[in-house]
Amino acid sequence: MGPRSRERRAGAVQSTNDSSALSKSSLAARGYVQDAFAALLVPGAARRAPLIHRGYYVRARAVGHCVRAFLERACAHPEGRRSQILSLGAGSDSLYFRLKTAGRLAGAAVWEVDFPEVARRKAERIGETPELCALTGPFRKGDLASALCFESLDYRILGLDLRQLQRLDEALAGAGLGADSPTLLLAEAVLTYLEPDDAAALIAWAAQRFSDALFVIYEQMRPEDAFGQFMLQHFRQLNSPLHGLDRFPDVEAQRDRFLHAGWTACSAVDMNEFYQRFLPAQERQRMENLEPFDEFEEWHLKCAHYFILAASRGDTFSRTLVFPPSEEFPRIDPASPSGVFPASVATRDIQGPDLKRYGHASVLLSPSTILTTGGFGEQDARHCRVSKFHLLSRDCTFEWKGSQICSWETGAQWDGRLYHTMTRLSDTQVLILGGRLSPVNPAWKVLKLHLPKSEDNSSEGVHVTVTKTDPEDFSLSCWRHSATEVSCQNQKYLFVYGGRSVVEPVFSDWHFLHLETMTWVRIPVEGTAPEARHSHSACGWQGGALIAGGLGASEQPLNSVFFLKPVSCGFLWESVGIQPPITPRYSHTAHVLNGKLLLVGGVWINSSSFPGVTVINLTTGLSSEYQIDTTSVPWPLMLHNHTSILLPEEQQLLLLGGGGNCFSFGTYFNPHAVTLDLSSLSTEQ
Repeated sequence: MGPRSRERRAGAVQSTNDSSALSKSSLAARGYVQDAFAALLVPGAARRAPLIHRGYYVRARAVGHCVRAFLERACAHPEGRRSQILSLGAGSDSLYFRLKTAGRLAGAAVWEVDFPEVARRKAERIGETPELCALTGPFRKGDLASALCFESLDYRILGLDLRQLQRLDEALAGAGLGADSPTLLLAEAVLTYLEPDDAAALIAWAAQRFSDALFVIYEQMRPEDAFGQFMLQHFRQLNSPLHGLDRFPDVEAQRDRFLHAGWTACSAVDMNEFYQRFLPAQERQRMENLEPFDEFEEWHLKCAHYFILAASRGDTFSRTLVFPPSEEFPRIDPASPSGVFPASVATRDIQGPDLKRYGHASVLLSPSTILTTGGFGEQDARHCRVSKFHLLSRDCTFEWKGSQICSWETGAQWDGRLYHTMTRLSDTQVLILGGRLSPVNPAWKVLKLHLPKSEDNSSEGVHVTVTKTDPEDFSLSCWRHSATEVSCQNQKYLFVYGGRSVVEPVFSDWHFLHLETMTWVRIPVEGTAPEARHSHSACGWQGGALIAGGLGASEQPLNSVFFLKPVSCGFLWESVGIQPPITPRYSHTAHVLNGKLLLVGGVWINSSSFPGVTVINLTTGLSSEYQIDTTSVPWPLMLHNHTSILLPEEQQLLLLGGGGNCFSFGTYFNPHAVTLDLSSLSTEQ
């Protein structure tokens, strides 16, 4: 890489500091963390989305956990030595001011290193802000030729390139950083911006330079799955690509990286595990209630792709595991794959508008017609709640073709809801229940859609008629629920289960809608009911309903499967025993084919692998795993927030839509409908 390329790359990396600083300021302004200084260190202000706030919150808590662990251990072994905190790539972080205000720097000092331009800008900002100067005490600024940009009794800011280790070492020594004092090195989202050899040299230098130290890093990982690929693409587009993830793709590889570089102990966890294990339940609940939120998939996926690591060496920290192993957050990895389901593109661009949306609902009206409604997606060259309906149809050639159709409004209008359910009433009619317009605005109306029957399955000139048909005495205000057709005493009912609402984060109750009269009725249900959940799967089987997985209370994925079994007096809840146990998941879809329950995709946090298709034999309870062969479809393929349609005659499964708002990386939509070939299942016993 030439000098100009290096300069451009450095500038792009520096710009990530500005964005991060604004996010931290927004985080404090919304009450996620206590930080009166974040806004003083960055010009301007921006209010970030709740998903961004959550991501920066768990980052702040994880780093804070490590800082506290360091200070507590360093104070326990005073020996007259001053503790040192060296923040690499510190940017506009306010750590020094927070520690000084809390009285934690009585026997410690802070050194910060970043690019010269970033360091000088921060020094200027501090010098012109009285509230900050009052905490630093008397200080002096370095001249332009000096690496030392700011110096007070317990705080120094240096402008240096971390790739130039000899100059870094000399400048830090000149700024009073000792080699034998207990030292905490912090590097938040720093090493992945360095070339792998430069990062390796920095890790080894730190192990050789400090005899008694704790090295904490917060970085990205898991580049191989769909979310990871989209994450890598985002940083490449910013001209600040992430390096080394192919060499160190997970926490195990990262631990080995430090142990082989001279560090004597090392522990690391992804951010899902940190959040569940190291934050008290009361604090988690406080955070979860700060803002309306409904992007659980992206929250868990973001946390699965970042980790916090603490490596140690020396007398004070040599036996320190900041994140010791525990059974509190069990790893439940899927069994080794039993087979592969090939995937292929079901529709091409030339065949009509694509199903680029998530949070939608789809239904098979006839063997040759699939209707999809709602969700958030692409429409008229923008991202929005989708108002147009999508129709997949095929003729004698058996090629699926997509088209967008509009609605005629008859006393009601399509409101652009998402996370609703759609139930087929006939070849031309469907019922819409629940959904939301925003996390604080449920879709109250129960709607019927009427699609005129076409002789040739053509969508030309077709309009969907929307009518309001609210049953009496009950208003459904939930979303992420399920609606399954069941039978009781030769009558058909819609079994509506689970979900969440503006007030309740998760529901455990259920309702029965008599389909012929469109009235809500009470039907006795015996047995131990499942725990509350939303974003689960539900499908009909033997006149009842199979409920699988979902997101439970405390935002924990579930792996339980229940069968609502028809009995003479109503229904009976039965737990389905499964061996080996399946990985907890949610935001998946499910179907029954030849006595086997198929769980398709979803999000899980208890395994470092990524979901394919889990197959459960409903007679024996035995589970097996199948990978999806994506070599013939565009990658990445995100299998959450999607819908799926089973075509039993063809032994195929159609995957429609899917994707999500991927943290600060942008929004991703699967570009095509995808077909899974399930024929290998029919050959198994």
